[in-house]
Amino acid sequence: MTSAILAIDTTGPRLALGLEMSGRVHLSSEDMATGQAERFFPALDALLAEAGLAYADLGRIVVTTGPGSFTGLRIGLSAARGLGLSLGIPVLGIPTLLAISLSGDGATAVKLDARREEAYFQRFSAPGVPATGPALLPIAAARARIEPGDMVLTTPFADLDLLLGFAAAADPAEWPPHAAYIRDADAKPQERFRVARVAPGTNP
Repeated sequence: MTSAILAIDTTGPRLALGLEMSGRVHLSSEDMATGQAERFFPALDALLAEAGLAYADLGRIVVTTGPGSFTGLRIGLSAARGLGLSLGIPVLGIPTLLAISLSGDGATAVKLDARREEAYFQRFSAPGVPATGPALLPIAAARARIEPGDMVLTTPFADLDLLLGFAAAADPAEWPPHAAYIRDADAKPQERFRVARVAPGTNP
């Protein structure tokens, strides 16, 4: 029996889910900068019901891995990994810039607002085919890297219909579900409050 593919995108200010089975696609999208964790499973349950599917019908999961909202991508990755583990199915992690490039036509430059006068940037020779690595650049430097003839995409949202199609043919071994931060998290460990570790057999 053909199994369904679930797509998850929480790296932008939305909760977006997609299901594909036997060529039929069902999509759900809710704009929200926060609160994805509380809404995730109710939204997924509603989408499964709309499609007439159950969790047991899922055969693989694809999730965007960033860059994007640190909280959002952790929510998406945690949900995807948890479902994959409980259902015993593969989970594919697709970098957000690559996922967005699937909406391109020929040579494509993806340039996303990263705030602080910076941009996440990557060029693709064709949809889903990287020509450069992802980078965090000053906005002016990102603009300078756009080649003549590039289709420029600035939306932070991947097309889940296209992402589902990409995931259907992709090898899960080549796309592990690891976060692609590019920029370090703002929250840093506070060294002065760390508890010193004591070697076994010694007195503190």
